[in-house]
Amino acid sequence: MPAQSKAQQKAAGAALSAKRGDTKVKDLKGSSKEMYDDMSESELEDIAHTKRKDLPDKKG
Repeated sequence: MPAQSKAQQKAAGAALSAKRGDTKVKDLKGSSKEMYDDMSESELEDIAHTKRKDLPDKKG
């Protein structure tokens, strides 16, 4: 499932970083925290690796 906005792609990247242990979970906020709790690492990879070129800044 690809990201639908740049903000969603960025949040997924932060959550994926925490899942892998590169960043601290306590540093996550908002959407990235929810993604960390609700999604698997492979789901986060799919969203985080979406190309940002043609995505809107925010889903709207």
